[in-house]
Amino acid sequence: MKTPQLDIPKRGMPVTIVTGFLGSGKTTLLNQILKNRQDLKVAVLVNEFGDINIDGQLLVDIEDGMVELSNGCICCTINDSLVDSVYNVLEREDRIDYMVIETTGVADPLPIALTFLGTELKHLTRLDSILTVIDTETFTAEHFGSEAALSQVQYGDIVLLNKTDLVPEAQVNELEEYLRKTKSKARILRSQHGEVPLPLILDVDLAPTSVYQQVENEDEVYEHHHHKHEHHDHEHHHHHSNHLDNDGFISVSFQSDRRFDLDKFTYFLDKVMPVDVFRAKGVLSFAAEDLRFIFQLSGKRYELNYDHRKKPIDNQLVLIGRNLDAQMLQQQLQECLV
Repeated sequence: MKTPQLDIPKRGMPVTIVTGFLGSGKTTLLNQILKNRQDLKVAVLVNEFGDINIDGQLLVDIEDGMVELSNGCICCTINDSLVDSVYNVLEREDRIDYMVIETTGVADPLPIALTFLGTELKHLTRLDSILTVIDTETFTAEHFGSEAALSQVQYGDIVLLNKTDLVPEAQVNELEEYLRKTKSKARILRSQHGEVPLPLILDVDLAPTSVYQQVENEDEVYEHHHHKHEHHDHEHHHHHSNHLDNDGFISVSFQSDRRFDLDKFTYFLDKVMPVDVFRAKGVLSFAAEDLRFIFQLSGKRYELNYDHRKKPIDNQLVLIGRNLDAQMLQQQLQECLV
């Protein structure tokens, strides 16, 4: 009797971890990867579908936190457990060539890398690289005073200088020079709107897994406690986006079925909102407008774009920042309503 052949990839499914500070452009990059023309079947694991632009991509199916696109790519939300979410992809009947994981803007990517190297996933996947997206306009050497932002740069095998069209060339060169001193072995790329040739960022085999494993093995007892604790935190951040307690970051949610007054809301953004709000996003409705707007704020820049989806008109807004007074912010937003 013939022994059945197991169809196992020799090196496991390649995995890229996409990290980067709040508002750096991670989701824009993921959108570029999902609409790729390389005939790669990619699975992208995200914290939420909110910003993934899947409307224009002929949605095939949505169920159990998984979206299937017409080009064979899939997009999944990370639920309670990163490991379980990865298994959901690996157990699919359809062939998937590649996996991309997005971290939250205030997450340290190392515990996530160690999840692929220190659990049973190491037999099924191959960590390809950690890719760090940087907003060229807002990035500073102080890394926003955040340990997580520092780790994102420290562990990046590929550093993508995004939004280079928003600053003078000299500033981009200066930042690149700083990074070359700090990260001599990283592949540094420039992009606008997250557009970058996929062969430069996928299946590049740049992850120095021995370095991560050295961190993991230096002290087994320490690592066991540290990794388990960090990994649990990582899952916790994915599941409860209002508990971003790294470095004092919190998120404040606001919801109302009343509309905003556009002038009052603009005044709030320009004059009232604390400088420690680094990122905000939401779907907003204004008194004088029939359509809703998709609102994005990153650093000091914000934009409002028409939302053509026929959804009930109400306001949903999330602000992320450091040491924010949630009650005060909600009160100030309440005062912008009609």
